[in-house]
Amino acid sequence: MSGDWRERAATTFACQKQPAVASRGMVVSNHPLASSAGAEMLATGGNAIDAAIATLFTLTVVEPMMVGIIGGGMAHIRLADGSHRFIDGQSTVPSAVREDTYTSRPGAAHDVFDTVGDENCTGPRAVAVPGSLKAWCETLRRFGTMSLADVMQPAIKHAARGFATTPYLHECISESAAEMRKDKPIAAIFLPDGEPLRVGERVVQAEYAQTLHHIAEHGEAALYQGPLGDILVDYMEKTGGFIRRADLTNYRTVERQPIRADYRGWTVLGPPPPAASGVHIAQMLNILEGYDIARLGFGSAETIHYLAEVLKIAFADRAAASGDPDYVKVPVERLTSKAYAEERRRAIDPARAQAWSAGVTQGEGAHTTHMTAADSFGNVVATTQTINNLFGAKILIPGLGTIANNYMHLFDPRPGHALSLAPGKRVTTSMSPMMALRDGSLKFALGLPGGKRIFPSAMQALINLIDHGMSVQEAVEAPRVWTEGNALEVEQAVPDGVRAKLAAMGHRVEAVATVAGGMNAIQFDDDGRMTGAACWRADGTPIGISGGLARGGIRFRLD
Repeated sequence: MSGDWRERAATTFACQKQPAVASRGMVVSNHPLASSAGAEMLATGGNAIDAAIATLFTLTVVEPMMVGIIGGGMAHIRLADGSHRFIDGQSTVPSAVREDTYTSRPGAAHDVFDTVGDENCTGPRAVAVPGSLKAWCETLRRFGTMSLADVMQPAIKHAARGFATTPYLHECISESAAEMRKDKPIAAIFLPDGEPLRVGERVVQAEYAQTLHHIAEHGEAALYQGPLGDILVDYMEKTGGFIRRADLTNYRTVERQPIRADYRGWTVLGPPPPAASGVHIAQMLNILEGYDIARLGFGSAETIHYLAEVLKIAFADRAAASGDPDYVKVPVERLTSKAYAEERRRAIDPARAQAWSAGVTQGEGAHTTHMTAADSFGNVVATTQTINNLFGAKILIPGLGTIANNYMHLFDPRPGHALSLAPGKRVTTSMSPMMALRDGSLKFALGLPGGKRIFPSAMQALINLIDHGMSVQEAVEAPRVWTEGNALEVEQAVPDGVRAKLAAMGHRVEAVATVAGGMNAIQFDDDGRMTGAACWRADGTPIGISGGLARGGIRFRLD
């Protein structure tokens, strides 16, 4: 399909995974068991929404370091009628929290978002009001076709019976082991005998299986109005956390309309505030539209230079203007306007790196998950979900068997700032469940985890597809770059010669293993084919459904 609008670019890298091609449905997530759960729903006649919710619940079991029912997220849904909507299930600040609840730690390595005692990062005082469970259940009721009990069966099965530890999960446990050892319930599962689970060892979460079974019977009310919420609130009260019963009963999801960017004849749709991603992807694409990125070539020093400059511009504006629109006026129209892009573009030096004015930026957790699902009816879901940092607050709620978020780390602990704490305030995020259309027809849906590196990486994938004509597998695996004004991070696959040219242009180049996490995507062809792709940076797995039922009127003879 890429050749329909652009000659394919020459690439300097080799893909490490293979895509999947299907006609009746596709699910791509960052764990094979989760993708299988979604594909099972499609195989039994469910739609993309059924598949997405089944996948998300299973991810809470098999990717517990990234996502959970005590978390939050953003879902981009395209229905068969062509309408787009975002379901905002982001976490909120508990009502007991005030602007000065935490004390910013002097000389903190991650700016003012670090606090004395790491209270907003680790432990019960780091936990924000969860939104994910309510959002998933509501979304299934509104747009799905299957029962909650049916879509949750794979998750319950894997929690009760266990699953094998992957090398990726082992590495994540090892990275967080020091903090996790301080909490006996979480250590009992992931650090038996005090050491991280070894690759191949089974992860059994019997208590969480019971929690999931209760939710399957009673829905989100079990947490927001019922006994599961009592368990959470009781734990918070006993351990100094902030969540109270009123926080749960008063929590609401929000349906929002997408941010639109028009780029070289394409329509790109992304999440609106409080997500910063849709606004700033639109902003960056508008600026880049003034350059012939295709002619400059993928991975060239010239292309990376322009990417770096627009990233610095976007982060400067993000620091000044992003936030919950119920609390902060976000200048969406100006930031996404072609006139503003032209204004910013005129200031870019094509041969020299510049410093762009910026204030304090968020220290977003890089440990998130993303999944994408599509059915043959025209429904598509791209959703990014998280408990923020790796293993969230590093605590497991006894009686629930689930890990809590540490979303409070995304707020500025200082009073009087755009991202300061306020009861009920939603987090600002870089989550980027994106979709791209050509002549009104959906062509791509994609997303990834990775904190504040998410939206720059999603933007680069769109550039790979639109300007460089890459296949969807190439686009998700291609080497990435990132900067917010300091070092220019480039993945190690960027050639030494390109790095040297960038350094000569004034960039402080730093080679890194990865920029952001495991991207996954689905490409849609005019003939009904779907191609699912996942990259090497996580356990991403595409699973497609093809074939179909037997043709009517067939008779089989046994003689």
